[in-house]
Amino acid sequence: MEKDKRNHEEKEVTLIRILGKDLPGDKKLLVGLTKIKGISWAFASAICKILGLDKNKQIQDLETEETEKLEEFVKNPKIPAFLKNRQKDFDGGEDLHLQGSDLDLRKEFDVKRLKKIRSYRGNRHALKLPVRGQRTKSNFRRNRKKSGAVGVKKK
Repeated sequence: MEKDKRNHEEKEVTLIRILGKDLPGDKKLLVGLTKIKGISWAFASAICKILGLDKNKQIQDLETEETEKLEEFVKNPKIPAFLKNRQKDFDGGEDLHLQGSDLDLRKEFDVKRLKKIRSYRGNRHALKLPVRGQRTKSNFRRNRKKSGAVGVKKK
């Protein structure tokens, strides 16, 4: 029994804060970066390649200069447009890359704009139905319990 306890000693996991998100230090850099909202696998891989960072290095092993360089790059990325998450932005027309709460706010404003101009997509969002052409006969059946005719009723 004591032998098992010695084998399963827990290592101390440090949390590293990058771009306003606490990342577990025992994760590899590539995996940890994808935990940040707005950073995909492809974008994380591009960051590691451009900055010359090892993808398999643990986040807790990064030096402060490397984390600062990483944050600065994500805030102002110099990557091809197809890797950015806001291509030809509606407001400015340029290609942007947003992360975190900025991305959430911008998506929310986009949906509100679609609802305001009463477009098809906006109407589908307002009715909480699928927007991109999925079938609705068998899926997306929500809020059916309110009708009262669900399941078998006991006397």
